[in-house]
Amino acid sequence: MQAGMDMEKLLKCLTNSLSRFIHLVTFGAPTSLPSQQDYKYVANSLKLFKRVLDNIDESCIHSDESLCKEFEELDVVVNEAREFIENWNVHMSKIYGVVQSRHLISKIQTCSVKICETVYGSLESSSSTTSTSTLVDTQRFVEELKNLKSETVSEKLEGALKFVREQKVPPLELIMEIIELLRLSSTHELLKEIVAVEKENIKVNQPNDINYISDLVFHIRETMVNLESFKTINGVSVPPYFICPLTLQLMFDPVIVSTGQTYERDSIQKWLNNGLLRCPVTRQTLSHRNLIPNYTVKALISNWCDENNIKVNRTVDHPDNCDKSSSEDQVVSNLTIENGFDRLSFQKSNHRSTEESCSHSRSESTSTAVSSSEHLCEMSGETASDTGVSPHSYPITVSPLPDSSRNDTTTFSYVKQLVSDLKSPSNETQTKAAEEIRYLAKNNMENRILIGQSGAIQPLVSLLHSNQKLTQEHAVTALLNLSINGNIKSMIAESGAVEPLIHVLETGNTCAKENAAAALFSLSLLEEYRVKIGQSGAVKPLVDLLGSGTLRGKKDAATALFNLSIFHENKARIIQAGAVRYLVELMDPETQMVDKAVALLSNLASVPEGCLVIAREGGIPLLVEVVETGSQRGKENAASILLQLCLNSPKYCRLVLQEGAVPPLVALSQSGTSRAKEKAQQLLSHFRSQRENASGRGKS
Repeated sequence: MQAGMDMEKLLKCLTNSLSRFIHLVTFGAPTSLPSQQDYKYVANSLKLFKRVLDNIDESCIHSDESLCKEFEELDVVVNEAREFIENWNVHMSKIYGVVQSRHLISKIQTCSVKICETVYGSLESSSSTTSTSTLVDTQRFVEELKNLKSETVSEKLEGALKFVREQKVPPLELIMEIIELLRLSSTHELLKEIVAVEKENIKVNQPNDINYISDLVFHIRETMVNLESFKTINGVSVPPYFICPLTLQLMFDPVIVSTGQTYERDSIQKWLNNGLLRCPVTRQTLSHRNLIPNYTVKALISNWCDENNIKVNRTVDHPDNCDKSSSEDQVVSNLTIENGFDRLSFQKSNHRSTEESCSHSRSESTSTAVSSSEHLCEMSGETASDTGVSPHSYPITVSPLPDSSRNDTTTFSYVKQLVSDLKSPSNETQTKAAEEIRYLAKNNMENRILIGQSGAIQPLVSLLHSNQKLTQEHAVTALLNLSINGNIKSMIAESGAVEPLIHVLETGNTCAKENAAAALFSLSLLEEYRVKIGQSGAVKPLVDLLGSGTLRGKKDAATALFNLSIFHENKARIIQAGAVRYLVELMDPETQMVDKAVALLSNLASVPEGCLVIAREGGIPLLVEVVETGSQRGKENAASILLQLCLNSPKYCRLVLQEGAVPPLVALSQSGTSRAKEKAQQLLSHFRSQRENASGRGKS
């Protein structure tokens, strides 16, 4: 009798919990709640489950103790899920929200299926008067839950976390998809996510999935830092070490923290005020909270601004739809710089000159997958490294705010008209349409999808062969901007864009060549096209751009070549095209290309032909210099190259020793990144082995 009463009480509690959960998901869930669609699917299925519970004959299941435990377990997890939804707010981590939601939903699925399978078996074998429809409902519910698929973002995050758990860096393509799905492409949103995860980490304070989430967010942040925004002021490139690695803005009051990293004072102070005691870059615990003024960098920035006639006005940026009173939101402190610095928003102009078009062409792709070579080596898997980064190795990243002047006119019919204009016999009409699509796609995810679905890809690819340089430039930049979206990237690749892009790389104006190189890099993120691009003749014009392009062009070429060099056969093509000579020249610090050059050389040095040409072109003295004075990333790649050279030939080993490599290698073995330490120690050990062998031969 008591068991029957317990079962009756359990069923009543469970049905009540299910009702509250279903009602909350249906009518009261916050609009910002991650995995909201997953919750709705589960809630709809649980309505059917609740009907099953209401209709079963308790007499046939009251004595099943294991079923009682399953009812209790389901009641607990349903209430956990309800409380999680009720407590959710916009300042919590999106990634943690998705992962936790997936965990809770999975537990609800597992418990519910076990209960239904048990109940179904009991009902079938009993003399219960339970109707056939209840049996059908039970079976249908089990099938529904077993076939329930999670949202794309849940699958992508689980895939990325699998890499992290295996201590691997998730593929760049996967990270880019997560950034887009969770809308983390703006500095503001990314910092909110970093702060939220750090706070969650502090709160949990034990080994947990949050540690892996923290690692994943670190990789996302590293990726965002290395998404080149091509920022210039009055056409002058901003030195990377003038940029705060936390806000990705020019520093006004640089300060040094205990780990040796330099940040903008306001941004790191707000970080500390949030109770966050790990260095955002190194993730080492700060030994103290003192902020030491970096007078050297401050003086350099001041002199640079004076020399280039740049006026700086300090402002705090509050993006739309943000709670301005929130301390998390105020972590981001931006600078507005006069004379055309602010590349976050462009004044609408329907009459841009060719010069203006060129100067703005790359800024529109600030959130594109145009990554710096020094960080791509980390993501490629071929030259995996740890994530230590020097304060002087940050490319500049600025995530664009929406250009509302163009978003307002973006309708399906409007885009279809633009696509029609791309096919017009009038070159002027084609040019205007390509230009408009270029700017519509520059920073709006919805626009990219709309343009991709409207049939714009093939006409844009056709315009890459236009005899009009400006038309060609608009078309290639539009394709570059569209390729940010993973699905559209595949559409561009499948439309036969590789050869036309190579044509632009060979024949276009300066801006078009640079954007063609960046577009080829974007397509090379698709593994199968890494091979095709190399086989289609892209290497030679990319190497030519590496040698004769502007700084921007050289960076684009180096980035594209790096990604191509991940495929083994492309290494020989790159070497034979003469890239090594240019890369050795680019190891001069004045070129601002040292890290990119050594990253690519590190891949090329993995084949004997690469070692031979690096030594022949006089690369050894410069590599030793990079080990001594370069950035952390540069030192680590330079040490890796020197190791390859020394293992390849005793002659190269002697040359490296003659250049005085031992002292900087000893220093690197003690204070470099984990990968740099490993390479330096291997190299020093190799030197000792060579010396001992020589000594043994001498005695004999």
